[in-house]
Amino acid sequence: MTRNRPPRSRRWHTESVAMGIEDYALISDCYTAALVARDGSIDWLCMPRYDSPSMFGALLGTDDHGRWKLAPSDERATFTRRYDGDCFTLITTWTTRTGVVEVTDVMPRGDHRADVVRRIRGISGWVEMHQQLRIRFGYSAAMPWVRKLHDEYGTSLLAVAGPDAVIVRGPELFARDHEHAGTFIVPAGETVDVTMTWFPSHREPPAPLHIDEQLALTEEWWHNWASILEQHGTYADEVARSLLVMRALTHEETGGIVAAATTSLPENFGGSRNWDYRYVWLRDASLAVTALVSCGITEGVDRWRLWLLRAIAGDPKDVQIMYGIGGERDLPERELPAFPGYGGSAPVRIGNAAALQFQSDVIGEVMVALHDARVAGVVETGFSWALQRALVSFMETHWQSPDQGIWEIRGVPRRFTHSRVMMWAAFDRAIKAVTEFGLEGPVDRWIELRALIREEIDTEGFDPERNTYVQYYGTTEVDASLLQLVDVGFCRATSPRMLGTVAAIESDLLRDGLLLRYRTQAGVDGLPGDEHPFLACSFWLVCQYARSGRLDEARALMDRLVGFSNDVGLLSEEYDVTHGRQAGNTPQAFSHLALVLAAKAIRAAEAGEYA
Repeated sequence: MTRNRPPRSRRWHTESVAMGIEDYALISDCYTAALVARDGSIDWLCMPRYDSPSMFGALLGTDDHGRWKLAPSDERATFTRRYDGDCFTLITTWTTRTGVVEVTDVMPRGDHRADVVRRIRGISGWVEMHQQLRIRFGYSAAMPWVRKLHDEYGTSLLAVAGPDAVIVRGPELFARDHEHAGTFIVPAGETVDVTMTWFPSHREPPAPLHIDEQLALTEEWWHNWASILEQHGTYADEVARSLLVMRALTHEETGGIVAAATTSLPENFGGSRNWDYRYVWLRDASLAVTALVSCGITEGVDRWRLWLLRAIAGDPKDVQIMYGIGGERDLPERELPAFPGYGGSAPVRIGNAAALQFQSDVIGEVMVALHDARVAGVVETGFSWALQRALVSFMETHWQSPDQGIWEIRGVPRRFTHSRVMMWAAFDRAIKAVTEFGLEGPVDRWIELRALIREEIDTEGFDPERNTYVQYYGTTEVDASLLQLVDVGFCRATSPRMLGTVAAIESDLLRDGLLLRYRTQAGVDGLPGDEHPFLACSFWLVCQYARSGRLDEARALMDRLVGFSNDVGLLSEEYDVTHGRQAGNTPQAFSHLALVLAAKAIRAAEAGEYA
């Protein structure tokens, strides 16, 4: 049988069949991540960081925006796929008319390199595999110069453009129509490895990877990390995968937790609500810490706290709601017209203008997370407490200022009730740091401000006619974020005002049994179009049901929500119930951390802790 030959021209056209967001699996080395489609194509990859310019961008356009496809030539091949236990090694088993092969996709971690390994192992018979490589650096703006290398390691493909270079090793590839492709045969019992390594273009190509060694070390690291999870009981598997997702989205060196691995996957298909989530939101990262600590995981909390200290160092008035992975402050938002967008959803954006917004709730989220870490036994340092005191001091003089709120409203700043509650929580946790942990601070002043904010919320943030807290002062609209009032201890889940708020939220925001964030028709966000139910909000409703004696409803909603996970357990930001598909950036840390906390609430209710 011929092992290598030029590709047949009938295969693999420029336009690809659009994949659903749920059709992608994640592989990660905790520096960046790739999305692998069900058809064997890597359609999204940014090297060497999550927020680097893409080199494979077909996810937001066509094949010509970059992809790396590896699959059987047999167009009738079928497949199953899974992760190899508690890790992000993706195993796809392909069955064809002539045989069966297993493809392992993995990004080795811990070797300070940027590699992708695609290992093909023959299981039975023989299978002809086809490989197509279209490298497009710089968000598809840079067509690379490609040449073959012949050295002591064999034949490889070197692609260079600007600051970026990759070297691809494996079966020979042949140039055709701005791509490189090839076919090769994998018989039973044989293994073929294909590797791609990114490196700065001014350096020499790195030596080949020690594949067996690196795969073993990567598997060992992931399984060792997962061994600390010790999840039991209801939804243990879903919780474990969600915690693994949060680890996969945490940058190994800086400790920054990105909100998602992607940019511009639409909240409304065909619409313009497309944002770049490859950055570190203080809110999301804080909630992730709370979720991890709630499961007894303190590993990494110190690194995140150090990231926080570095990122927001300086005058507290300059605190941003989000930063780059290394703590970068300058995240200018711009559009990439070269990309038509996922399913035609334009514009495609990089950067995020929300970095310039004032969102007063984030300081509350940070204070709550660091309080939870203290309770869990993470030792406070003088440096970290000084930072928290500075943040609270800033709130002392700015607590009355309107803001853009948790949902990054691009309309008029308002006094959002959720934001006011999180300011209350900031002072509450500062008070507890003094009274329960012996730290120093002007506790009498903080107690006074906490009381003033509560009185204001109960007066201006509550609608007595509907018996509900409202989205912002002066409106009758409600907001799913009001469900978090219980999470931070502002009120009890069974209090009359909270039960009234839940009833109003169910009346106004439920769509096909899932929660919207708010009614976009009210025009508060200053954006055109609509959006789909936000998964984290529905997980918050699960928590409320569990805490208020509606355990059967909590379980039913939870079962439905975890059912929206794809075949390898990943959730995006939103869900389109009408068409049964995921929407928004993926995998979404916010969705997964909310899943973890919802599962904990159900377990607590089952144990009678809310009785």
